[in-house]
Amino acid sequence: MFDSLTERLGKTLKNVRGQGRLTEDNIRDTMREIRMALLEADVALPVVKQFVERARQRALGREVVRSVSPGQALVKVVNDELVAVMGGEQTELNLRTRPPAVILVAGLQGAGKTTTVAKLARRLSERDRKRVAVASADIHRPAARDQLETLAGEVGVQYLGVAGANDAVGIARGALEEARRSAHDVLIIDTAGRLAIDEAMMAEVRDVHAALEPAETLFVVDSLSGQDAAQTAKAFDEALPLTGVVLTKTDGDARGGAALSVRMVTGKPIKFLGAGEKTDALEVFHPDRIASRILGKGDVVSLVEEAQQNVDTDKADKLAKKLKKGKGFDLSDLREQLDQMNQMGGVSAMMDKLPGMGGMSKAQMQQAAGAAGQTTHMIAIIDSMTPTERRRPDSINGSRKRRIANGSGTRVQDVNRLLKQHTQMAKMMKKASKKGGMEKMMRGMGGGGQMPPGMGGS
Repeated sequence: MFDSLTERLGKTLKNVRGQGRLTEDNIRDTMREIRMALLEADVALPVVKQFVERARQRALGREVVRSVSPGQALVKVVNDELVAVMGGEQTELNLRTRPPAVILVAGLQGAGKTTTVAKLARRLSERDRKRVAVASADIHRPAARDQLETLAGEVGVQYLGVAGANDAVGIARGALEEARRSAHDVLIIDTAGRLAIDEAMMAEVRDVHAALEPAETLFVVDSLSGQDAAQTAKAFDEALPLTGVVLTKTDGDARGGAALSVRMVTGKPIKFLGAGEKTDALEVFHPDRIASRILGKGDVVSLVEEAQQNVDTDKADKLAKKLKKGKGFDLSDLREQLDQMNQMGGVSAMMDKLPGMGGMSKAQMQQAAGAAGQTTHMIAIIDSMTPTERRRPDSINGSRKRRIANGSGTRVQDVNRLLKQHTQMAKMMKKASKKGGMEKMMRGMGGGGQMPPGMGGS
């Protein structure tokens, strides 16, 4: 997300970052470039106008012009305005109410509402230790209830099917009564969507809202719809008392205009970003961290939080102790590292959180992104080996390599490349263990954060 905006702003701000003196002329030129970058990112025009004017006024003020390093001060102004336009501070869900706290999810058809319900249920269940139930009040899409029931099973929460009710309000009320009887902490209600906003849809979702009096009413919107996302959110907000927005399909949006428009157009905070179909792909929206990503400074805080959440520290400690005792780093250990990297979303999910990614060329970005596919191939190759071969890589001769390649659907060259990368990583691990820094390194990298040498495409 934000790839094109990051690239364009990066070039623009690079021209002023090192300057010891700024004039009205180069500030004006910079603001013109920023304006064009935002418009190309499909940011709503009123938002662009307000953003550029606020940044221009601050850039011409004493804090920038008379700064010791005015170029850096201007970059900070742009960063601060990006944070402000996206809402300033992260806004959490407000579930402080009599259980079950009801979360009502609304939006157009195809925006990803049902998947978002499952993602949110998983997050509240696993991270916040809430007893979560879900229900579908969508009576228009035949497969909607079946889809949610299937997803509920996958994420380990209860699906409440209400027998005898055939209208949205009746289903919602029945689900709430059942959630109370079964002592759930949170009930998430999915509602019907349409291809476009219509009065019948709005009337139905208003009736469901009135019946439930939810603690949170979240509007789910497809980020790929750009400026339309903000306008659709505004229309829903006029019909419903929304408390927040969830932007979906952010993994396919290289422009990011919706994220920069929704808050200012609707006045409602973005609470989550959804990326892809996986039920763990839901990220809390932090305006300051997103601004940092847009300006190519990365988001190390989120990366560390993901490592703490997803990485098995017991396995990391076990590997550290094994290496400290002089036992080698074998292919089973490498597979464990690759698997834990995938637990954090893989290489591609980590890329925009790493500082400096915004300054990479397209060729470098493609090379780094290719590492995501390599992890899958590497795991397949290791899975095609026998336990003995994993423990003793030096036993893998030519005929074994051919068998492993056939079994994993790869080439002998791929097997050779994996073995070479494992040898390099084993040497690195051995060196680190001798220095006594193995435990610290493994914990610091989350047990899975160290990318094997050569995965950048070498």
